[in-house]
Amino acid sequence: MRDFDAELEQRLVRYAAIDSQSDMDSPGSPSTAIQHQMLDLMVAELTGIGAADVVKTPYGTVLATIPGNAPGPTIGFLAHVDTAPQFNATGVKPRVIRGYNGGAITFPDNPDLVLTPEEFPYLARKIGQDIVTASGTTLLGADDKSGIAVIMTAARHLLENPDLPRPTIRIAFTPDEEIGRGVHADLPKDLGVDFAYTFDGGDLGEIVYETFSADFATVTVTGVSIHPGEATGKLVNAIHLASRIVETLPQATMTPETTADREGFIHAVDMKGSADRMVLRLILRDFERDGLEAKGALVRQVAAAIAATEPRARIEVEITPQYRNMRYWLEDDMTPVDLARDALREIGVEPVENVIRGGTDGSRLTEMGVPCPNLFTGQQNLHGPLEYISVQDMAIATRLMLQIADRAAR
Repeated sequence: MRDFDAELEQRLVRYAAIDSQSDMDSPGSPSTAIQHQMLDLMVAELTGIGAADVVKTPYGTVLATIPGNAPGPTIGFLAHVDTAPQFNATGVKPRVIRGYNGGAITFPDNPDLVLTPEEFPYLARKIGQDIVTASGTTLLGADDKSGIAVIMTAARHLLENPDLPRPTIRIAFTPDEEIGRGVHADLPKDLGVDFAYTFDGGDLGEIVYETFSADFATVTVTGVSIHPGEATGKLVNAIHLASRIVETLPQATMTPETTADREGFIHAVDMKGSADRMVLRLILRDFERDGLEAKGALVRQVAAAIAATEPRARIEVEITPQYRNMRYWLEDDMTPVDLARDALREIGVEPVENVIRGGTDGSRLTEMGVPCPNLFTGQQNLHGPLEYISVQDMAIATRLMLQIADRAAR
């Protein structure tokens, strides 16, 4: 295998097999106890390769230092240990398809599932490379265990080669990124960097400095409960009212499946409860502040309209900020973006500057005063059974991290 391929493959396969799914319904930090398996493993591995200042914070983030040997900014590199709660992440069985031949990829545990370059054109660009997928019944977890593998491989290389020039580097592995809670209020201070990067992106060469802004809406519908045999003129069914809210919200437009590029959306992600009380949860997304505010206002307007049809019910809307478009801050100081662009070109890769229809820990960090664009690892088809990644994309991401360190030390 070439360059860092063997180490990256071994790390990703090992990390992906560990269940570390987060849980939006849990208030803890981390939100799930199983994330500690990955976090504790990171503490052990960072200590084992000779990193300094290795610690797991009370809020569940692992921090470490690679001491610098040259002047320059202190730079952070981050990835998250949790996997998405949207799809099964228990019992992941990673497998490696060596020297991908360009055809359809099938899955041993789900014969009806097929990954094809016709449906996913990026795959067609990976002929001859080594592709990692799961077995068909789980996600893979390359989001973001590929980022962890990249950072650990680069960190190990730097620590084994103390003469390679670099400023002081800080590493952080966070929990709960997938549920928007990866950046604790103490992290900017504890990380202690001038700027940082998350390795949590997609296509080769991708540098992201513009993300969605995001809010989370909770709509609670409280009806009137009574025995159905005595319900005439008395029962108010919360299920019916919650369903009417969903039906009244836009469906032909302003949903994830009907929008693209810079269009925002309202996405109903969960509805639970009973005839007495229902809780509807929605995520609101837009690239601009006014667009995000308008979507929140629309949710409130629809809830009020449904409430007006049944005065005996109570419908409450709570909107919680999650993260904001990192562009608002980075456009004032593009230093980390420019450094990554130049480092990419030095390793022979032309930067691809995409906006992403999502957010990262970097969105919150940037808002909190730590500029933090997002860099590629190669991860594709996230949060589902067709997730895959090229080992060779990960190897170039590893070279990028090393080149950023080198260039920052000049």
